[in-house]
Amino acid sequence: MTLTDAEARRNVLVSAATSFMGFAGFTVVMPFLPLYIAELGVEDVGEVALWSGLTLGATPAITAISAPLWGRVGDRYGSKLLVLRSLGAFVLTKSAMAFVTAPWQLVALRGLLGIFAGYGALTMSMAAESVPREQMPRAIGIVQMGQRLGPAVGPIVGGLIAPLVGLRRAFLVTAGFYLVALVTVLWFYKEPRRARTPTAVRSLSSVFRQLAATPGFLLALAVIFTLQTVDRSFSPILPLFVEQLGISGQRVATVSGVLFSLIAVCAAIGHRLADGLMR
Repeated sequence: MTLTDAEARRNVLVSAATSFMGFAGFTVVMPFLPLYIAELGVEDVGEVALWSGLTLGATPAITAISAPLWGRVGDRYGSKLLVLRSLGAFVLTKSAMAFVTAPWQLVALRGLLGIFAGYGALTMSMAAESVPREQMPRAIGIVQMGQRLGPAVGPIVGGLIAPLVGLRRAFLVTAGFYLVALVTVLWFYKEPRRARTPTAVRSLSSVFRQLAATPGFLLALAVIFTLQTVDRSFSPILPLFVEQLGISGQRVATVSGVLFSLIAVCAAIGHRLADGLMR
């Protein structure tokens, strides 16, 4: 199915907007997640940090296993269906998190979400397959810009709304972000190709063996894994550290939100600088 230039541009913008709203929605809860776990009855600071880490890590851990399997479904039915599936799961699970009564329920919901997550990579695929090959880098770059701006906005929103509506209702606000993203894709994104059956299906083990044989792949994988591990380790403890510095009450969420946003803004600047250095 061939798209007009206007339809292709709209698809790219829809993909970028979806990424922005999804990443913003995810980071809305980061400034106060440890505070929410404490509200659920966990008093020890170490246990709060542990439950926060388990909650944040549950989704990507499961997604790492499920994403390749969903990728095959995307090859058959297109990326739009998978993005709608993922966003719908986010709406339901984030809404449910507003009604949990114990930390393990948060971990369970996040683990369940991991089965259906992965919209970030899929939105880049949606943008890339909507444009000619020579325009793919620019289309992917626009989506990545949305993915960078989302975490810069989300924590500030979360830090501001948590004192106003309460920690529980803030999860419903997060669900609202994903609902808007879902409606945006459903109504404005036009699938650029018809569903097709892959001509050949390779096993995951054979794909990994080929990648492992590529010079530098395992080293790059180890470096990325290590950097991501260090980077993600700050999220569960930053609000707790802010509280230890003397910030009290609901201001912890606000200050933490500003700090998370500052990290995201600097990451976006670094992304732009790295692009020039790579060239």
